[in-house]
Order: sequence, then structure tokens, then C-alpha cells
Amino acid sequence: MDKLYDVIILGAGPAGLAAGLYSGRYRLSTLIIEKAKDGGQIAITDEIENYPGQMVEGESGPSLIARMTAQAEKFGAERASDTITKVELEGPVKKLYGTKDTYQCKTLIIATGAFPRPIGCKREGEFMGKGVSFCATCDANFFEDLEVYVVGGGDSAVEEAMYLTKFARKVTIIHRRDELRAAKSIQEKAFKNPKLHFMWDTVVDELLGEDILSGMIVKNTKTGELTRIDADEKDGLFGLFGFIGYNPRSELFEGMLDMDHGYIKTDDNMHTNIPGVFAAGDIRVKALRQVVTAAADGAIAAMQAEKYVSEHEN
Repeated sequence: MDKLYDVIILGAGPAGLAAGLYSGRYRLSTLIIEKAKDGGQIAITDEIENYPGQMVEGESGPSLIARMTAQAEKFGAERASDTITKVELEGPVKKLYGTKDTYQCKTLIIATGAFPRPIGCKREGEFMGKGVSFCATCDANFFEDLEVYVVGGGDSAVEEAMYLTKFARKVTIIHRRDELRAAKSIQEKAFKNPKLHFMWDTVVDELLGEDILSGMIVKNTKTGELTRIDADEKDGLFGLFGFIGYNPRSELFEGMLDMDHGYIKTDDNMHTNIPGVFAAGDIRVKALRQVVTAAADGAIAAMQAEKYVSEHEN
């Protein structure tokens, strides 16, 4: 591709689409490259309740993303479906090599996201957003007064489990070992919580149900014994949350950008260590990974890209 874009955005989740909307409104020539469908993690979320000003009750991830996509296109953002396999980031022109084409830009916004590590049980994919979740902040409200199970034993798993006790009537941590890996201070709080229970030396083997998650089979890691757990008859369903870590999609930039455990380091204005390269959304080092913070990151990154382009026009 011979065209030199003012900005190329890698990824079409909330951060990438917000960046596309803002860069388009800044009258920058903009290309959004996404290898799969728009939305990232939010595209598999049935309901959203915590995005400010959402237009309809019972907002779904796909419906919200569809409007974001339309907005970005309305303001002139072009689209390409491609998988980028190599990048050259140094210098005034950034080059991206895909399986279909080669792309050039003055600035690059990386919004490739971070995705939760799967629980690793049978039929897990069937119940994503239908009982299986990886975000307590996003989905806790949907499980009010229900039983909830949390897979994991580190700081995040235990902290999220304690957060879930504010909504669920009972929360059980499923851990493959016989002791938690979380910090002792976090463990002390957890063991004092009367709504928090523990299932040691256990992994989830298979999920059960038709349209929604209504049961599971767990396996004892020491004996191999399988046990079936069904939701209470009066509930018909329960929640299963996985907190065993995230995989940031940053492999493409290893050795080029400063990172922390795979997350790209930026300042408050989304600048990376390479001039003209920005990161936005879940891919960057940050405290909270939500739709609203991703969208804000994208808007800031686009503003900084416009400033960079303007300063380097001459």
C-alpha cells in the first residue's frame, strides 16, 4: 500500500474505535487494522451496565461496539482486515507488514488488548458471557444472590472473589493447590469473610448446561476424583469467574517498546518510548481495564497523535 496515513490504529476494541473516532474528527487520515471481529473482550459480553450514558437498557457488548464502529467510520476512518506480522517503528515513517499488505503511517496507536487466560475446561467457549466471566467489576451485578465460583489463587483471584461477596450469596474459590498464592495480608481478609469458601486441590474439568451455565464437573488434582456440582433448583444457574492471569497481545513489539510483564509502558498521554508510537486500552500498564478507561485512552492517544503530526509537518 503506497498511501502514507497520518495514523494507523492496531485493534478495533473500544480503545481502537475511540481512537479512530477522534482521529477522524481531527481530520487525520486514519486506518484501523483488525484481524478478527470488532470489540475484543466486550464483543462476547451479553450485557453491559457500567458504561456511562449507554443508550438502551440491557446494552450488549456487540450493540455497543456496532455503534462505536459506525461512529469511527462516519468520521472517515478507513478499515483493513489483516494480521500484522512485523513492524518497523523507528523514524518518521512507521511500517507495518501484514499477511495481505504493507502499511505506512506517521503515527501508530497500539490497541491490541489483553485477553484473560482461559480456565482450560471442556465447553468453556460455549458459556462465555452466559455464566462464565473474567471480570467481576463488569459482571458481578448479574449474579446477585446467586452462588459464584472463582478459579485462581493469586492476588487478583482472591481480591475479585472478595468483591463478588458483595453481590453473591456465596462465593467459592477453586484452587488447584492446597494453599493460596495471594499475599498474606489478602489471605487474612479472605479467611475472615463469612461468605467466602474454598475448594482445595481442585480444577474445573467440564461445564454443563444448555443455553446458560447450570453445572460443572470438577476434578481433584491429587486423587483424580470427579465431582458434579449443579446450580440450586431455585436459581437454575451460577457464575464461574476465571482469574488466572491475562495475556497482553504485545509479542509483535518485544525488544522495541518498554514493557512490564508484556504490558506496554506509557505516560499519562499514551506515549511509548518511541516517538510517534502510542498505546491505548488494555495493552498498556494501568490499574483498571474497563470499556470506559479504554475509550478514554483511545481519545487521548488520538489527540496526541494529532499533536505529533502537526509538530512534524514541516
